[in-house]
Amino acid sequence: MGDTHGERRPAGELEAGVLAALWAAGRPLTPGRVQEALGGALARTTVTTILTRLYEKGTVSRERSGRGFAYLPTEDASGLTARRMHAELAKDEDRGAVLSRFVSQLGDEDERLLRSLLDGDGRHS
Repeated sequence: MGDTHGERRPAGELEAGVLAALWAAGRPLTPGRVQEALGGALARTTVTTILTRLYEKGTVSRERSGRGFAYLPTEDASGLTARRMHAELAKDEDRGAVLSRFVSQLGDEDERLLRSLLDGDGRHS
């Protein structure tokens, strides 16, 4: 359940690995199949726990598969990042200050892209 020195990996890293396996599969996977996709490095119970937590967060959906469940991401990587950004923004009472600070720290290319998206000229979805 960690590396060879017995250190634990952060939960976010484990969740990211599980999500990457689900995105790569492009179809619902059982915990056993996710474990296989991750190279068997994690115990099946650990994979099941991670999938359950992701389900409770709304990051994955699940459907019956035999006596258990098969899991599928609810959105792609960009959608998940956007949701996390919204969640962080919602944590602060002064949204204007947060957005102002965020925009002031953008690089030139990101600022142009954001401006284009806000003007309705962007082609990203």
